[in-house]
Amino acid sequence: MKSKYLIRQSDVTPYSPANHAGTKNFRLIGPETVGAKQVEVLIGELERGKGALPHAHPGIEQVCYLLEGEAHVEVNDGRNPERFELKPGEACFFPADAQHLFIATTPRVKVMVIYAPPYGEDPKKVIR
Repeated sequence: MKSKYLIRQSDVTPYSPANHAGTKNFRLIGPETVGAKQVEVLIGELERGKGALPHAHPGIEQVCYLLEGEAHVEVNDGRNPERFELKPGEACFFPADAQHLFIATTPRVKVMVIYAPPYGEDPKKVIR
């Protein structure tokens, strides 16, 4: 019997997210996979020099946990802009409405991304 709550990356069709280059995402947890209403979890695979261009998500918080590779991150909440390098085992937080970017600096980057509430690639939920 197949579980309705167990999701494997190999069972999910990848997609290229809007406002990203050289990025392949696998939505693991969300409304369409397990019926989640308050959270969305995906795995992103990025190529060197590619990633998320500057943007923000109105009303949506985002967490990135780096699994492989390294990335350059910028976040600007309107008060205290920050820039830093993210390494495996480290996480970063993007507050709701905060402009941010995430660029791979090594040949391969693998990142777990968590949105709350779910983003679902809805164009109304992004500000460029």
